[in-house]
Amino acid sequence: MPKLKTKKGAAKRFRKRKSGSIKHGAAYTGHILTSKAKNRKRRLRKGGNIANKADATALKKQMPYG
Repeated sequence: MPKLKTKKGAAKRFRKRKSGSIKHGAAYTGHILTSKAKNRKRRLRKGGNIANKADATALKKQMPYG
């Protein structure tokens, strides 16, 4: 059976944890950070988990090797 290809867009945006859950970074951190409040920027440093099971399953198929 051939190797499976990783969807590179998903690989750049998400990471698998050892437990198998998928983490993501926060949105709105790409540019224009001078106009955002300090508290908001501090909260944006934190990412999160993919909570929706259907989304997590789809992402695991897109990144077969972690």
